[in-house]
Amino acid sequence: MPDSRPRVVVTGLGAITPLGLTVREFWEGLVAGKSGITRVTHFDASQLPCQVAGEVKGFDPKKYIDFKEARRMSRCSQLTLAAAQEAMADAGLDGNFGDPERAGVVFGTAIGGLEKADEGIVALRQHGYSRVSPFSAPSSICNMPAYHLSQTYHTLGPLTTIVTACAAGAQAIGEAAELIRRGGAEIVITGGVEATIQDFTLGGFAAMRALPTSFNDAPDKASRPFNRDREGFVFSEGCAVLVLEQLDHALRRGAPIYAEIIGQASSSDAYHMVAPDPTSEGAMRAMRWALQDAGVSTEAVDYINAHGTSTPANDAGETLAIKKLFGERAYSIPVSSTKSMIGHPMGAAGALEAIVCVLTLKHGIIHPTINYEHPDPECDLDYVPNRAREVSVRVTLSNSFGLGGQNACLVLKKFER
Repeated sequence: MPDSRPRVVVTGLGAITPLGLTVREFWEGLVAGKSGITRVTHFDASQLPCQVAGEVKGFDPKKYIDFKEARRMSRCSQLTLAAAQEAMADAGLDGNFGDPERAGVVFGTAIGGLEKADEGIVALRQHGYSRVSPFSAPSSICNMPAYHLSQTYHTLGPLTTIVTACAAGAQAIGEAAELIRRGGAEIVITGGVEATIQDFTLGGFAAMRALPTSFNDAPDKASRPFNRDREGFVFSEGCAVLVLEQLDHALRRGAPIYAEIIGQASSSDAYHMVAPDPTSEGAMRAMRWALQDAGVSTEAVDYINAHGTSTPANDAGETLAIKKLFGERAYSIPVSSTKSMIGHPMGAAGALEAIVCVLTLKHGIIHPTINYEHPDPECDLDYVPNRAREVSVRVTLSNSFGLGGQNACLVLKKFER
């Protein structure tokens, strides 16, 4: 049966990443196989076993936001408003949605503005109650990036925050698409953000033995998804904002159309707080359901943007999930990891990778998985090693698998009238 639901298209993109402060810098860095991972500068990490991260460099919030307002915001809210300016301009929008009640926000983050809470705790314990900022508690809450988007652009429709760890950005986009499909909005600002490179975050993940420890003097080599000697993920920060629209709405206003979101799904491992299910059934279900939602077969998929974190368990598990779903065809589908170059920006990851899929569809170029030097027998697919590849791509699949067994998957397609 023909799909009677409204079609959902992408009309605007904005990104701030370790590879640059615009979508163009992000994409050009990826295609060139450039690493944005460096030694930590946000704080003194010399006492930690892992001293590398994917930091956003050269970001000045005053270029995007009033200085007084910026001081009251967490860094993740600052990055969100900055990336949104690029996305809204790219979509040809000045904030005038026509009917603001038909405009919504669905945004994702894993940690939110936790550094603001930390500032308040330190002030209270060292100097007493009188030195605590009244903005420290509200600024730290996970829904503040979404609030700032809605307040800035005066959206009066649904306002939702998705907090599903590393799957949050992808799941936010999926929920935004679903909101448009069911008629709850005509246009939605969506995406994901993370900006908490702090001593307690790197220290906590280091205590889990989830971070690489052998690359402090060679940070650009630290993230090595699917490589035999991978050690762990590289913690990073960044933001991606996408403008999604109901197709007829986009056509009426003559909006640029990048791609179409045709499928989305999420699933649970129901297995472990931090370890993926070794059977990979949860990840495979999310991919299968997303393809079913899209109404396309496994034969239609031309490219998979992997979750590809560079941890031993995740990379092997994702490879297994792809092989379970696609069978022998898994070996002929290009798979690459954006995180090999930007690290893992948690709640922003899936949204940034959705932008990658959009640009892959537009340009017909698949970015590489860098630092792929020694094949792993458990990871034996085509990971587009080290160099970009020109390929005709019509349908892409993007995976995001989070702590707590959260799995999300998006299916994007080249736009055709």
